[in-house]
Amino acid sequence: MSGSAVVPYAPPPGARLRSAARLVLCAALPWYLCLWWGTSSAPVPAALPAVLILREDATAWSRLGLERLAGVVAGVVLSTLLLHLVRDPAWSFPLVLVAGCAGAYLLGRPGAPNQQVLITALMVYATAVPGYPLARLWESLAGIAVVVLLGPLLWPPDPYRSAAAGLEGFRSGVLELLDGIADRLDQGAPAVRPGALPERARLWLLPQACRDAYDRAAVRGRPVLRRRAAPPPEGLDARLVLAARSAPALHHLVQELDGRPAPPGTPDPALRSLAPLVRATARALDTALHGDASAEPLDRARALERAHRAAHPGRHEAVLRAGLHLTHEALAEHLAARGPDRS
Repeated sequence: MSGSAVVPYAPPPGARLRSAARLVLCAALPWYLCLWWGTSSAPVPAALPAVLILREDATAWSRLGLERLAGVVAGVVLSTLLLHLVRDPAWSFPLVLVAGCAGAYLLGRPGAPNQQVLITALMVYATAVPGYPLARLWESLAGIAVVVLLGPLLWPPDPYRSAAAGLEGFRSGVLELLDGIADRLDQGAPAVRPGALPERARLWLLPQACRDAYDRAAVRGRPVLRRRAAPPPEGLDARLVLAARSAPALHHLVQELDGRPAPPGTPDPALRSLAPLVRATARALDTALHGDASAEPLDRARALERAHRAAHPGRHEAVLRAGLHLTHEALAEHLAARGPDRS
């Protein structure tokens, strides 16, 4: 296990198939509607909203649709007006470019400019065909309307199921990672396999992403998205909080271990004796993320932490144990909130 790589959570094939089918339908319907209306022979702007708006977070589709529509309107107005006022291409293009960039930042959010303003302005500028600006506006409006109105009705996503699946991906990924670290510590090898850290970058972000999705569904989820969604599994909220709290602590542990390669010759006894503590912490966290309220795995991990602290009281060893200690604290608060073991 020590040589394996932790694969970040990916949606199951069924969910990906539903997302793909939703995208195809929401792109095809406005395309054929615009062909029927006769806006153009190839109404690409009608199909683009499905590609650009249908993201994993379904609660953001309306906001993304409105932002895209505002960008299209602004881009059409800017490019049409400047082309009418400035005939010389040597001046009109830089003006369209500068005005489109300014509009993108004015109509965007902090750190996320509305790129649709500039894209539309350039497309209108490059397509000097009478009636094209109005056709692009109608085609974009048709595509956005289909995505925003029809998209949520096609296999509405279950945010709670997605959050639970993401939590399971984090649980299994962390268990595999910590078991691999413990195996390598036992062997006296570098605890973190060289070159493995970039593969796990998303693993540490997964709990907070799942937590954010859960909160959006619980607080701001639209009724149409929640109509067919089952209620969240019991205790999922608390387990997501535990995962979000333990991820930074364990990330700290991995970074500390990565900065301490095994010296040549005799292995560092403080590192080697850390292996049982890492395994016990992994089991305690795994048990809690499964939903078990038993305190026995945490008690075992804390006993090993005390033994390691007594044998290796140095400051460097304390920094090394910090990630595990913080994980134990998060586990203790989680179990205390759940009450005594009901199993």
